[in-house]
Amino acid sequence: MAEFLDIVDNDDIVTGQADRSTIHRLGLQHRGVHVFLFDEAGRMLVQKRSADRASSPSLMDCSVSEHVQAGESYLEAAVRGLREEMGVEGIDLALRGKIQMEYGVNDYEISVIYEGRLKGKSVQFDPVEISEVRFMSLAEIQDEIANQKHLFCGWFIEIMNWYFDKPTKLTVLKA
Repeated sequence: MAEFLDIVDNDDIVTGQADRSTIHRLGLQHRGVHVFLFDEAGRMLVQKRSADRASSPSLMDCSVSEHVQAGESYLEAAVRGLREEMGVEGIDLALRGKIQMEYGVNDYEISVIYEGRLKGKSVQFDPVEISEVRFMSLAEIQDEIANQKHLFCGWFIEIMNWYFDKPTKLTVLKA
């Protein structure tokens, strides 16, 4: 079944809708959401995308990366992504920022980034989309991106550069 997404302009105003494959084929800007989940020790849950993903297969990504479906809010997409990708509900999410970035060839998104704490909840990740998850300290993430960049999604690297206040290719927008 086709997934429909909102097409947005640079001010994040909806200008139309189309199915996901058309949006990516034509390079139309759309919405995305990312969630950083942390455990009690302050380590971030990082996922490894499954090998059969169309975009960035077998690469490390943030806890949840999700397209915002047509008519859905950023927060609704984040909550849905937590449920579908990680099998968790009831996570309090804090808005971290809003960005605009080229995620790949013909993949232009305005995305919102949220942060949440698991608070003792365990994840049951979707094995179709994700091959493994692990918790990493922020220092470990910085070190691995610096020394093993090829293991990470390009967008995750850019988002983490923003998170660590380093130079990045993304544009920060008013949230």
